[in-house]
Amino acid sequence: MIGQNFKTFGVLALTGLLLSSFTKGPEKYPPGIKHVIVIGVDGLSPDGIRKAETPVIDKMIKNGSVKWNVRTVLTSASSQNWGSMIMGAGPEQHGIINNDWEIDDHTLPPIVHEADGRFPTIFSILRKNKPEAEIGTVYHWEGFGRLFQKNAVNYDKRFSTEDSTASDFIRYIKDKKPTFGFVHFDHVDHAGHHGGHGTPEYYASVAKTDSLVGQILKGIREAGIEDNTMVVIWADHGGLGKGHGGATPQEAEITGIFYGKGVKKGYEIQQQVYTYDLAASIAFAFNVTPPYAWIGRPVKPAFEGFAEPENLWLGEKMISVPVIYPDRKLYAQAGGLYIDKPAQVSMSTEAKNSKIVYTLDGKTPDKNSAVYKNPFSVDKTTVVKAKSIDEKGNASQLATAYFRVMKKEMGNGLIASFYEAKDLKKLPVFSELNKASSWTSPEFNMDTDKVNGLLGKENKGFAMQFEGFIQIDQPGKYTFSTQSDDGSRLFIDDKKVVDNDGNHGVEEAAGSTTLTEGKHKIRVEYYNNDGGFWLDAFYKGPGLTKQLIPADKLFIK
Repeated sequence: MIGQNFKTFGVLALTGLLLSSFTKGPEKYPPGIKHVIVIGVDGLSPDGIRKAETPVIDKMIKNGSVKWNVRTVLTSASSQNWGSMIMGAGPEQHGIINNDWEIDDHTLPPIVHEADGRFPTIFSILRKNKPEAEIGTVYHWEGFGRLFQKNAVNYDKRFSTEDSTASDFIRYIKDKKPTFGFVHFDHVDHAGHHGGHGTPEYYASVAKTDSLVGQILKGIREAGIEDNTMVVIWADHGGLGKGHGGATPQEAEITGIFYGKGVKKGYEIQQQVYTYDLAASIAFAFNVTPPYAWIGRPVKPAFEGFAEPENLWLGEKMISVPVIYPDRKLYAQAGGLYIDKPAQVSMSTEAKNSKIVYTLDGKTPDKNSAVYKNPFSVDKTTVVKAKSIDEKGNASQLATAYFRVMKKEMGNGLIASFYEAKDLKKLPVFSELNKASSWTSPEFNMDTDKVNGLLGKENKGFAMQFEGFIQIDQPGKYTFSTQSDDGSRLFIDDKKVVDNDGNHGVEEAAGSTTLTEGKHKIRVEYYNNDGGFWLDAFYKGPGLTKQLIPADKLFIK
């Protein structure tokens, strides 16, 4: 009898153990958040926040949680990133793969869709879970309005300026006290395309954003909902030069800021964050279960009472990358072209308790490389590579600068030809265009002032050809590449080696060919459809690290 009772007890205990191992307790959510306001700023980069006058945003970061390097989806353009931001998933799931996407004109259908054909958004998910909630959005860029379900929002307005957008959104907050409100500003992106990222015009537009954010926060206070409102600042992409769309940290990293009710104060988020995590974080704040089709994860450590993930893996610690001067400016790569004089090289780093190590032979520097102490000069074309290394052995990413040194009267250069063109979607047939002007260019890049002087006031479209010869010193296999916005192609001895055609932001394409020693014909074709323009051409080969094709190896004849 005792044995039977012990056996029964053992079965029950085992059953309870198994049940407890497969049954989770209720999910914990941040308490007390009744309103979420998202301030989306098109083109707002971490650099912009760090360098512009932003006292309001700085205060939010000091009293909130921040992730400085939120990763966007690719390409780093607007539609796919605004879509990912509100859809909790990437282009592979929601199908918005470029700025040409329309609900009735696209190639990749969403993996799951609602009645209107759109992938589920935070707007529609909140509407289903909170039928009585006040949900609204006010936006500056008209394209944002095509990304969400219209029947999911109570308020849907678009305005032509950032000021009118802010004013209406503030009025909406005061009148309706929305459960979820989303405002979109487009003026920072305009400044990036017009003046260029990292310019005074760009930083002024970021400062204007800071002022608008301050007005919105004031509106939240005056609406009487400050004590239970979480505010989020997010962006779709950064930028490089006068454009974006490429796969560089400057373009594909943004800053995410959480502030207000339920948010940790003065906290820097450690977990990796992606732009589609925003929708999941909003759902988490509202105690709403997101759809399985979403791949976004809530940024839980931004909230009080929540720790970083137990399985968080940060990899090797990276410290600040050094700067090699002359630093990059708009389209110009770090380094520069020096004619009849040596190049001057200097460096600096913001990494604490660190040194800068560098090489001049194309190799990646390590702890055994030369240590930078003072500025120095180089009298021949040189690729300078540098890293910061701190006292614990932590290293930075690689900084690279291209110093090209040439002498006059050596026959160097290329014939650059400018052609007027409009509404191009791919490289034109140049023989069918009217040539407007030609000049000698030392390298494959744009003389911005000259090009802008040739463009009509209403037309930013044009095409160019660069023609000449390249000196090859060692025979072997060479890889050429172009980085361009928009399309480009590179030819060696009239053979197409690189095809980077089509409308796109700054993208790189490469191709290889085997060359003999001596001079070879080289030609680059380029076009710009609209907006910012950029062209660089690189090569690498026997004994040569990847570098800008240097002026001293290019000849007119």
